[in-house]
Amino acid sequence: MRIGIIGAGVAGALVARELSRYDIEVLVFEKNWDVGMGVTKANSAIVHAGYDDEPGTVRSKFCVPGNAMYTELSKELEFDLKRIGSLVLAFKDEEIRILEKLYKRGEMNGVPGLEIWDRDKILSYEPNVNPEVVAALWAPTAGITEPWMIAMAAIENAIENGAKLFLDTQVLEIVTENQRVKKLVTNKGEFEVDVVINAAGMHGDEVAKMAGAEFVPLHPRKGEYILLDKQEFSGFVKSILFPTPSVLGKGTLVTPTVDGGILVGPTAVDLPPEREFREDTSTTFEGFEALMSKALKMTPLIDFRASIKTFAGLRPESPQKDFFIGRTSVIGFFNVIAMRSPGLTAAPAIAKFIVEEVQEALGETFHKKSDFKPTRERIKHYADLPAPVWDEEIKKDPLAGRMICFCNKVTEREILEAIKRGARTIDGIKFRTRAMFGSCQGGFCMHRIMKILARELGTDISDIRLRSEGSFILLGQVRK
Repeated sequence: MRIGIIGAGVAGALVARELSRYDIEVLVFEKNWDVGMGVTKANSAIVHAGYDDEPGTVRSKFCVPGNAMYTELSKELEFDLKRIGSLVLAFKDEEIRILEKLYKRGEMNGVPGLEIWDRDKILSYEPNVNPEVVAALWAPTAGITEPWMIAMAAIENAIENGAKLFLDTQVLEIVTENQRVKKLVTNKGEFEVDVVINAAGMHGDEVAKMAGAEFVPLHPRKGEYILLDKQEFSGFVKSILFPTPSVLGKGTLVTPTVDGGILVGPTAVDLPPEREFREDTSTTFEGFEALMSKALKMTPLIDFRASIKTFAGLRPESPQKDFFIGRTSVIGFFNVIAMRSPGLTAAPAIAKFIVEEVQEALGETFHKKSDFKPTRERIKHYADLPAPVWDEEIKKDPLAGRMICFCNKVTEREILEAIKRGARTIDGIKFRTRAMFGSCQGGFCMHRIMKILARELGTDISDIRLRSEGSFILLGQVRK
């Protein structure tokens, strides 16, 4: 049995890891130069509690179980997960009725620990919230993480258990015979497969069309974000702050990041479905203004002069506003598409479901490996070690003490380990180590990282890319 997975975002990566438990051949195809660089790379990074999803939807079926799986998953794959809880804030009496509706919906979905707080309790816990708040819905199981790190960790673990990863590999055609999957044609060659898992993110509907399988039409919903410097705003809020939701979604949030910063966003702008818009991650002045206005309503003391980065992400939205997953009329073709919010939260549970669905649909029972290794070790961050322990590490390895990124205290040894694990670009280093994620956003360390990359990859520094084929950083020599 040979299974091809199209897309190495969070969903595809976790499906790959789940399949790597069995004695089957798993091939993962990713059109980008690294994993987790599509929809996964730029979103709110929230593990949602599950009160927002209408009972009976596919989202509600997988969100709460997926949330519960993250505790064990984060331990096995060693990525950060902080269950800091969330507060949905109400500033009008009519918004309290929305909180009560969310509370009842959460109970129906099986969300544990929900409470409705009054103003005094909110302000005693979150003193920087607007004192005009009248009530809030508290959800203790909500958390924050790093989606790209989950994808990278899951793929590393899948590879260690026998999966094969093909980067910079775009699927151009899916060959079927008698309504059965037979072959994937890519820009890097042809691959015979028995099963295809379509986890192609913003392009999931296009991939399904190639196979002649069922799909839902997708269009990108753009969300812009602002990141505030942790040097200025660490501890500003302790939990994830939401406004009461609207028809466009959960609204603009104010949340801590796992490394101590503050993230504000997203906006929600529906873009046309044409291919050029599916890659449009540009930011706008209008988006920045909208985010400031909405954030200041919840937290008036936030100071946007501490902004260090704006960015935008895209999520695949569909008319039914729900996931589209499972078997199709094409034998061996399975969809994991329309993974809008809470796709990140639901992904671990969906991965298990897909493995069961494949076996049931094909009438097969996969044999579990006796030597499956469920764990993966993260890159050691030396600055987290006690000073005496770090000193001992430096004695054994001087590169463990050679600082490259001073904002986030990332050493050359960490950079080298990221390269060893597959980083080939600046973003590949950034998202594995948090180098360039700090106050200067790479202003003082990017050139040093480029030199290390060029040296280790045996290439000229002018060939180093930011993230993909056309993203050159150096365009030529100024002077000799």
